[in-house]
Amino acid sequence: MALINVRAILGWSFLCFWVASCNPLKDTEQVVAGPTPLSIPLPAHLPAMPIPSGNPLTVEGVALGKQLFNDPILSINNRVSCGTCHLPNIGFADGQALSTLGVTGVRLPRHTPTLQNLAWHNAGLFWDGGVRNLESLSAAPIQEHDEMGQNMIVVVNLLNRSGDYKAKFRKAFGGDSVTQSGLLKALAQYMRTLVSADSKYDQYRAGKAMLTAQELDGLQIVTTKCSPCHEAPFFTDHLFHNNGLQAVYNDPYKEGIRMGRYRITFFEPDRGAFKTPTLRNIMVSAPYMHDGRIADIDAVLEHYNSQVQESPSLDTLLNKPAQPIGIPLSTTEKAALKAFFATLTDPAFLAQ
Repeated sequence: MALINVRAILGWSFLCFWVASCNPLKDTEQVVAGPTPLSIPLPAHLPAMPIPSGNPLTVEGVALGKQLFNDPILSINNRVSCGTCHLPNIGFADGQALSTLGVTGVRLPRHTPTLQNLAWHNAGLFWDGGVRNLESLSAAPIQEHDEMGQNMIVVVNLLNRSGDYKAKFRKAFGGDSVTQSGLLKALAQYMRTLVSADSKYDQYRAGKAMLTAQELDGLQIVTTKCSPCHEAPFFTDHLFHNNGLQAVYNDPYKEGIRMGRYRITFFEPDRGAFKTPTLRNIMVSAPYMHDGRIADIDAVLEHYNSQVQESPSLDTLLNKPAQPIGIPLSTTEKAALKAFFATLTDPAFLAQ
C-alpha cells in the first residue's frame, strides 16, 4: 500500500510539472504590475494636495498626461496641443489678450488662464467655474470648435491605433485599449503636478531667504488691502468676483460667456463675476483679467486705485460703505506691491 501511494504521489507530481512546463508563462502573463504611486513634495506652508480616490497620482499616469498635453494629435488638424496655448515660461498661459492659437485662428472670447496649483481649485475651473474638477476640464478645449476642434471618439480611436499609446495607457490604467476616461484622467494627473511653490516668497516662508523692506511692505499691503481675494499661500481664494471692469454685463454672446459666473448660476450677484487669478508668477503672465484687456501690471494697480466701475453686482470688497470705490493705492504702495509680486515668480516652475 505504501508503494502504491508513493507511485501515485510521484505520478501526480510529474503531471503537475508537465502541465507547468508546457505553459511556463500562462500565469505570469496575466500578472501586470500596477502603476507606481507618485507623491509631490510640498512646502510646509501649503496644505495637503487633495487627490480624488478614483485617480491617484502615478508615475505612469503623469508621464502619459504630459505626453498627451504636448501632442497635437488631440486637435483636428494635428497642429494644436494643450501646450500650444499653455507655455511653461509664462505660467502656462499664452501671452495673448485673446488667443488666436486655436485650429481656426479665430480670436477666443476669453483670456487663456495660467495653469498652476490647480489641484486646490475646488470651487470650479475656467473663468466662470463651469467645470468642477480636473478630470472634466480637458474635454471642453479638445472639443471646442475654435480651440482644438476635435471629437473625443475620434481622439480615442486615433490613440488606439498607436501601439506606443496603447502600451502606456495599459501601464497607467490597465485594460487593453485607450479610453476617454483614461485620456482625461492622465491629463488631470499631469496638471495636478503643475505646482508653483518655490518662489522667493516660498523660500522666505521656509526660512531660507529674506525679503527686503519694500517686499515686506508689499506683502503687508496684499494682506491688508488685497485679501481675502488674494490670500496666501495660493494668493487666490479660488472664488468669483465682479471687480468693476465695466458697469453692465448683458452680452448674450456664446450663451453669455462674457457675463461671468452668472451664466452658470443665473444668480444676479454673480453677474460679471470671474474667477480670481493667482498672483503667483503674475509678473510674467501679462496681459491680465478674464479677457486680457489690461496690458501690464501698472494698469492693473491703477484700475483698482481709480477705475473700478460701479454696478449692482460689484463685489462688496470694492464697494464698502463710506469709502471710495476700489482700493486706494499710493505711488509708494504700488511700487511695494510690484516688488512683492516679483517674489512670487517661481523660476523652477517656469523652466519646466
